[in-house]
Amino acid sequence: MEGLVGRDALYERAWRALGKPGPVLLEGPAGIGKTSLWRALVGAAERAGWSVLTCAPTESEAALPFAALADLLRPLADQVPALPRPQRVAAEAVLLTAESAAEDVADERAVGAATRSLLEAVGGPVLVAVDDAPWLDPSSERALRYALRRVGERVATLVACRTEGTDHTAAPLGLDDGRLTRVGLTPLGVGALHHVVRARLGVSLSRPLVARIARESGGNPLLAIELSRAVSRLPRPPLPSEELPVGSSLRQLLRDALATLPEPSRAAVRLAALLTVPALADLAAAGVAADAFDPAEEAGLLTVTPPTLQFAHPVYAAAVVAGIPPGVRRRLHRALADAVADPDERARQLARCTDGPDAGVAAELAAAADRQRARGAPAVAVDLYERAAALTPPEAAADRGRRRLAAVQCLLDSGDYAAAGAAADAVAADHTGAARAEALLLRAMVAWCADDLPAAVEAGERGLAAAPAGTPLAGRIHAHLALFQDAPEPARRHAEAAIVLMSGVDGDRALLASALFQLFFQEVRAGLPARTVLLDRGLELEGGRPSWLAGTVPAIWWKSIDEHDRARERLGALLGHAVAAGDEPWQHELLTHLGEAELVAGRWDAAARHIAAARELGEQLGTGLVGETWLGGTLDAYRGRLAAARQVAEDGLRRADALGDLWCRRIHLQLAGFVALSAGRLAEAAEAYRGLVETIGDAGIVEPLGQRFEPDWIEACVGAGDLDAATDGLERLAARHARQPRPWTALGLARSRVLLTGATGADPSAELAALAEARAAVPAEAVPLDRARCLLVAGMAHRRARRKREAKVALDGAAAEFAAIGAAAFEARARAELARIGGRPAAPTELTPTEERVARLAAQGRTNRAIADELFISPKTVEANLARVYRKLGIATRAELGAAIGRDAPPP
Repeated sequence: MEGLVGRDALYERAWRALGKPGPVLLEGPAGIGKTSLWRALVGAAERAGWSVLTCAPTESEAALPFAALADLLRPLADQVPALPRPQRVAAEAVLLTAESAAEDVADERAVGAATRSLLEAVGGPVLVAVDDAPWLDPSSERALRYALRRVGERVATLVACRTEGTDHTAAPLGLDDGRLTRVGLTPLGVGALHHVVRARLGVSLSRPLVARIARESGGNPLLAIELSRAVSRLPRPPLPSEELPVGSSLRQLLRDALATLPEPSRAAVRLAALLTVPALADLAAAGVAADAFDPAEEAGLLTVTPPTLQFAHPVYAAAVVAGIPPGVRRRLHRALADAVADPDERARQLARCTDGPDAGVAAELAAAADRQRARGAPAVAVDLYERAAALTPPEAAADRGRRRLAAVQCLLDSGDYAAAGAAADAVAADHTGAARAEALLLRAMVAWCADDLPAAVEAGERGLAAAPAGTPLAGRIHAHLALFQDAPEPARRHAEAAIVLMSGVDGDRALLASALFQLFFQEVRAGLPARTVLLDRGLELEGGRPSWLAGTVPAIWWKSIDEHDRARERLGALLGHAVAAGDEPWQHELLTHLGEAELVAGRWDAAARHIAAARELGEQLGTGLVGETWLGGTLDAYRGRLAAARQVAEDGLRRADALGDLWCRRIHLQLAGFVALSAGRLAEAAEAYRGLVETIGDAGIVEPLGQRFEPDWIEACVGAGDLDAATDGLERLAARHARQPRPWTALGLARSRVLLTGATGADPSAELAALAEARAAVPAEAVPLDRARCLLVAGMAHRRARRKREAKVALDGAAAEFAAIGAAAFEARARAELARIGGRPAAPTELTPTEERVARLAAQGRTNRAIADELFISPKTVEANLARVYRKLGIATRAELGAAIGRDAPPP
């Protein structure tokens, strides 16, 4: 703690918090001593053997992309070559090592991922220390915020932040997560200020004078130092009755101090304050003499440390700039623009001194924006593009439009959807033709990223109308519309048009590949034969670098035909790309796909891990969590947690109705049906599946690849006594199987035929043989739940036919297979069926008269509503009587009523 005065208790508190480890925020007004305490804590960590990564941004560097992050990561530069390629490119762009190929473009998301990877690669205790966090450049702030939120508790974070007044500010870098320790620095007393002034200025003032300075400065060390400096310049100390030489404003004190400097020194200090990085070579090129800074250094305003100089406190530079008259400031910016060597610094200086249209300046600013965009700093590039557009002469309207569009793209890349949408609308309103079409395409992409599908389609169609016909631009818009459209027919037409317009043209191969995937996908959804040649061509075009736009289509297809290994491999590779690029929305989507793939494959523990990871990531991203919540509900239903699953289904349907989201409605109707089927509420299940069929039909979908519901629908209808609907479901399932035979359709057909045959009272022997044959043809690892359910149905059919041995073998096998994959609800059903073997169900005479009437009508295939109308009771009373009938007769479905009470007997 050498040199730290009056802060012992705060130091100890902060050091203990860092040791947990945890985040610590040092806060207080400018000049209160945050930096001194920050440096003391950093020094303590270094002495303790921690890996310490620091940055101390200044106000001028806030415009310099990745300036702070480069300082912080530079000690880890030797770890960069080991990073995945997108992260390596990003880290090299941050550190300006330029070892990647010239055509490599850094992605801002990959910068955050690289920062996280580098921090996680450090062994032992790690301290990330940021001084003056408000001056972090936006690019560094975003990358650090991303990384620190994800590295966990092994990394301690120390941040100093300026506050005004006594109120807490929002914690920078998203650190306020419940573990944050806030350390507020309060004014120093007279004794402490005496030591501070003596250490800094080498003078000892009288205690009464120091007491006056303490009052005037409010105990602020920096202000006290400047007041003491002003007092020490007087020929004698002021008397108690005399005023101190200047007011208490720090800026006023600095302006007065600056006024005492010789004119050449004052001009030099002003030029230095206007530079982002005050390099001595640039200042010399601007005409500053080598000794011009000597008076300012002697006055304690700055320190010359070649090749740069540094102001004694960030406030000093800001105070100097604030005191420069606007006209003088513009002239100084012009002089610096002509002197500096760095083209980006020249662009920044030109932007501040150019008032009217200037084609040359606009071109330089646009070139600087291009460089920052390629470096992975789109938020910085936005301002440069917009300024370049503003300075573009009216006669260069095309250049102005391109620069405005580039700014919109950068806003989209940086995730500022609201600003990107407004900017795209403004460009579209001001232009026609290709520029308007490009703007509207960007507007559609913004809406898509913001989950506003109708707005995406509407903007895309307007963009298509504005685009020159027959151009690759029109093809690009068609390719995006193929993704935005939910209905197969319009999506298929857009995909076909995109392929025609983009084939044979040097352009975006990934986008052409996505159009091929979409054409394949939408043709299948429309009920056409699966043209896998389109998939193969798209995969070839990708060249190992898949696009997010439709990259999951091959995996969706392979999932739907039960080729789980191929789906898993594709999704895993895509997830690797997304992780390497730091693209968390894409990671979120892929995790949900992986969760669904493992659910279908019967690997429920793996599914649970993917679903949990998707949920955690979704919470970080602030998404609606629809996909992973639905998957979690489905997994709950499979495992027998039916109450939780039912709640998910009900919540999802409410959300779908509120938003008009048809996809959300489809998936939650399927979940609702399955939950009701598993709970024995067969009429309710049949109704949910009927609604699902209608919703799919309204969308024009013939083959809903991700939804395999027909066997469950048929089972629900059979159990509810609606054999006509069950027959319709069987025809639909047979059509799906004929279009594309799959293990699940083969087993579903065989299982459903056994159920329907049993419901009619016919001998199911032929159907049972076909079921056994279908089950034997499907590998055990393909669809384990479907295979086990085939045994359950076979056991039930054998039991009804009084073949006890065959029933026991099938049901024992079903129970064992359900137990192996954790299907608790189905295992319970299988064991309940086993318990019924060996004893004849209770005779119908044990039923009450009402129960017997209801049972006989239900055995004839009457619905609950028809029974209620005939017996003049409510449908709920019918349902209650049926529940008692099932319990007394030891059966589970309507299909068993005929055998239990005599199907053809007329009701009494």
